[in-house]
Amino acid sequence: MNKPMRRVAVFCGLLILALLLRVNYVQFIQAGELQNDDHNRRVAIERYAHPRGDIIVDGEPITGSIETDGTDYRWKRTYSDGEMWAPVTGYASQAFGANQLESIYDGILTGDDDRLFFSRTIDMLTGKERKGGSVVTTLNADAQRAAFEGLGDRRGSVAAIDPRTGAILALASTPSYDPSDFAGMGNSDAEAWAALQAEADPEEPMKNGALRETYPPGSTFKLVTAAAALEHGLLDDVDQETDYEVPFELPETAGTTVPNQIQNVGCEEGSITVGLQWSCNNVFLGISADLGNEKMIETAESFGFNEYHDTPVRSATSSYPEDNAPQNAQAGIGQASNRATPLQVAMVAAAIANDGKLMEPYMVEQLRAPNLNVVEQHQPTELSRPLSPENAQALQEAMEYTVEEGTAEPAKISGVRVGGKTGTAQHGVDNQESPYAWFVSYAMTDDGSPVAVAVVVEDPSGSREDISGGRLAAPIAKSVMEAVLGS
Repeated sequence: MNKPMRRVAVFCGLLILALLLRVNYVQFIQAGELQNDDHNRRVAIERYAHPRGDIIVDGEPITGSIETDGTDYRWKRTYSDGEMWAPVTGYASQAFGANQLESIYDGILTGDDDRLFFSRTIDMLTGKERKGGSVVTTLNADAQRAAFEGLGDRRGSVAAIDPRTGAILALASTPSYDPSDFAGMGNSDAEAWAALQAEADPEEPMKNGALRETYPPGSTFKLVTAAAALEHGLLDDVDQETDYEVPFELPETAGTTVPNQIQNVGCEEGSITVGLQWSCNNVFLGISADLGNEKMIETAESFGFNEYHDTPVRSATSSYPEDNAPQNAQAGIGQASNRATPLQVAMVAAAIANDGKLMEPYMVEQLRAPNLNVVEQHQPTELSRPLSPENAQALQEAMEYTVEEGTAEPAKISGVRVGGKTGTAQHGVDNQESPYAWFVSYAMTDDGSPVAVAVVVEDPSGSREDISGGRLAAPIAKSVMEAVLGS
């Protein structure tokens, strides 16, 4: 071979080598990036080329799929009682993607998850149509319906959990939306999506209030303050009298005082039991002031404050901040910069009901392959122990006395031990906005507590005098507990 030919041969060989390197780079290095590229329609087409797997509640699917016409996307998502379940499922839309459980477990639901490789291979070899797996939740359908219908046309949220395991039983939020309205690609889907955006609807119906909205927890936080007093040895028991004045003067202020909402009920020397019974501000302002910011933060964080929780949908972070003395005192009654999600408030009651053991909240029990084989099984996990069993049981007695003889009486259930605490949280500049009505409670059986529930209701249409946790939120909590007890 002459010299020019050798040069051509070497050059062609280098070109072939470069081509092989490039092909391998694209196939193995860039594969994930190209697959997830927003402009790669083949991935979306494949995602909707077969029925999506289902999200399961009480053994029944609350989702489905229907075949479409005139589009590259063959199947689209449907939802049963979409408005009621949207805070749990999220949405899966051909045009707008997915969120919440639909997004987190997209691989399982579409059948693309690596753990379903064997199932996919068997279906391919046997000629079966490809199917997605299923997500089995911990939700209780009766409890969810009680929560959703109890909220009605009012803005609010409900979170209910099983204190023994951390399993989430209900997660309701209103106003809500139906994910079926924009599951496809048509003009009506685009219009429905646009109408739900914050700029079009300030009520933000797509926001998951039970997990993603934080509120001043008001007097429900007094349970944490009571726990702090017992755990740090400020008070020996729930019946020990205190000497905090009424109205209470905030520390390091020139006579700035905070009154009690209910007068002449023994708050002047109120114990924790009396303080919870009549929601005495002075008792818990004084406890928080005496303990100081550092100890209050320590106790709040032991209940889960100042961190997010993956349920697996990530919650907003409930906060008990570093603050000055007067702000810290007010945070002890759930005001100032103190903020909490309904899930977090339910976790406080759950820890008390579970003898001081706080379990990690979760709402997915199993992931299943299309052939029903279990791909992943959740194991309940202890998160912390914010109280000793003795202190937890003492607070149980105080909470149950509050239901029997105090402000939480609307939650009373015949023949069942119920512990509860009301809350009316002020908000807005100079507290000019309508208060938030809170209620937190648990029900107790011979096998422990199967349910702890937190309810917050926003009712700007009502007069301030008519807005209270006992009046607005307690009946909803009661109906949720009855639903779980009756299941």
